[in-house]
Amino acid sequence: MSTSKTPLPLSYKDAGVDIDAGDALVERIKPLARKTMREGVLAGIGGFGALFEVPKRYKEPVLVSGTDGVGTKLKLAFEWNMHDTVGIDLVAMSVNDVLVQGAEPLFFLDYFACGKLHVDTAASVVGGIARGCELSGCALIGGETAEMPGMYPDGEYDLAGFCVGAVEKSKILTGQDVKPGDVVLGLASSGVHSNGFSLVRKCIERAVGSLPATLDGKPFKQAVMEPTRLYVKNVLAALAQHPIKALAHITGGGLLENIPRVLPEGTAAHLKKGSWPQTELFAWLQKTAGIGDFEMNRTFNNGIGMVVVVEAAQAAATARTLRGLGEQVYEIGTIAARGAGAPVVVA
Repeated sequence: MSTSKTPLPLSYKDAGVDIDAGDALVERIKPLARKTMREGVLAGIGGFGALFEVPKRYKEPVLVSGTDGVGTKLKLAFEWNMHDTVGIDLVAMSVNDVLVQGAEPLFFLDYFACGKLHVDTAASVVGGIARGCELSGCALIGGETAEMPGMYPDGEYDLAGFCVGAVEKSKILTGQDVKPGDVVLGLASSGVHSNGFSLVRKCIERAVGSLPATLDGKPFKQAVMEPTRLYVKNVLAALAQHPIKALAHITGGGLLENIPRVLPEGTAAHLKKGSWPQTELFAWLQKTAGIGDFEMNRTFNNGIGMVVVVEAAQAAATARTLRGLGEQVYEIGTIAARGAGAPVVVA
C-alpha cells in the first residue's frame, strides 16, 4: 500500500513573485504617467507596446535614442531609504544625453528590477521618473517591472531608462563647426549627479563618524543625493534663439573625457582654473579622497553639468539667455588648436 502524499500545489506567489503587488503598482503608476502625456502619444502604459507619432511640425525628423542607469548611487538610496529622487537621475542621464544632439526628448521607458516587489518603494521610484519626464517635457509611455526572486537582496533594485528624442535633420548638433576662438560656457551642476558614486561611497566610509552635518546649505545626505539637473527645457529654449555649436553632458569621465567627444579633430578646450566655483560638496570629496585637480575633473562633473560651445560674439547673449531661464552660467574657457597637447587643458 503506497504512503506517498500528493505534493501541495505551488503558486507563483509561493515561488516569490506577487502578481497582485505588480498589479497594484501599475495602478499607482498610471496617474503619474498621465501627468507626462504630450503631443504624439497614441497609446501608453497598459498595452504590449506604446505608440508614439512624431509631431507633424518636424519636416525631416531624425530620431535620437539614449539609455542609461543610475549606477551605485542606488546603494546609498537603499542604505538611507531615499528613493524619491533616483528616478529623476534616471531620466536626466538619458534626456541630457539626447539633448546634446540638439534633440527634443519625446518619450521615455523605464526598467525596474528587484528580488521582491515593495509597492511603496517602487511607486516612490517611479514617481521620481514621472517627475523627471514632466520637467523634461517627455512622456512616460511604458516600462517593465521585473520581480526576480534570488536575483537581488531584499530591499534592493536596479534601474535602467530609455529615451527617444527628435531633431530636424538640418539642426543636428555635431560640433564639426567648432573652431579655435570659440567660447566654452559651463552650466552649473546640482551636485554629483549620477557618476562617481563608487568613490563618493568610499569617501563616506573613510569619514564615517565625522561626516559634516551640512554641505552647501543642505543636510549632508540631501546634498549627496541631490538629483541630476535636467537641462532640457532651458537649453532647447536657448537653442531656439542662439547658434550654439556644441553641447557636452558631463557624466562618467568628467570634464576631461566628455568635452572631447563633441570637438572636431585638431581642436582642444582650454579651461581656466577657478573660472567656476567649487562647491562645499566637491571640496569635501576632494579633501576626503586626497586627490588632485586632474583626478577630480576626470571623475566628477566638479560643478559643471553641461558645457555649451558658442562663437565668441554670441557668448554674452547666450549666457544672458540661459541665466534668464534659471541656469548658473560661467565662461570657463575657449577652444584652441590642439597641436601635441591634451584635448582638454585646465590651467
